[in-house]
Amino acid sequence: MAAESKRSQCTPPTGTDLCSPQSAGVDLYWLPLGAGGHFVRLNGRIYEAVAARLARRPALDLYHSALEVHLPEGRFVIESAPIRASDGPERGVVGEGPVGSRWAGWLRIFRYELRCWRNGRIPDVSEAVESPRRLTDDPERARKLLELAPSLPTPVWGRDELHAGEMWNSNSIIAWLIARSGLDTEAIQPPHGGRAPGWNAGLIVAQRQQQHVLPAAPIGRI
Repeated sequence: MAAESKRSQCTPPTGTDLCSPQSAGVDLYWLPLGAGGHFVRLNGRIYEAVAARLARRPALDLYHSALEVHLPEGRFVIESAPIRASDGPERGVVGEGPVGSRWAGWLRIFRYELRCWRNGRIPDVSEAVESPRRLTDDPERARKLLELAPSLPTPVWGRDELHAGEMWNSNSIIAWLIARSGLDTEAIQPPHGGRAPGWNAGLIVAQRQQQHVLPAAPIGRI
């Protein structure tokens, strides 16, 4: 019953016109890490300075990502965020996971949540760079992406628990959804002069899972 409840939060209602391509699409947003929050931004700069020094490369701007899905019957925001007691139930939570370590995950401050938020908003969207980027106008692809949201993996945030070669974070979640829904990931790059830590982890995990399922029938355009 719980799984069905989460799935329904991210499943648009039936009975409406599902065949209007003008009303359908998936948009990707790149947001500077720590936009609107000095603490996160400072930590991100320190992390990138250390990572760049170890890799012997220039430091780059860091970005995290979010999606906005448009369908004739509604608009949905897909993102990950900290769990806050002040947030209302309408934010469309479809999953939760621990931050840093599993043993600390019983505390609210050490947990993150996955949101598929009908009529939601992306915090600090005004600071997004080279955004929005339209990934598809296909309503069936957009619908498939929404249907996959409750199945998102929820490993430990900030750790490489799935052995994908880098830490799991918000970029991993968005990359996983894009890849599993059959959208092209080859041409997606962060804004010029920046990088998106965790992105490749999402692609790698999606590829592994796809190899263990039977090929799906191609999704036609309406």
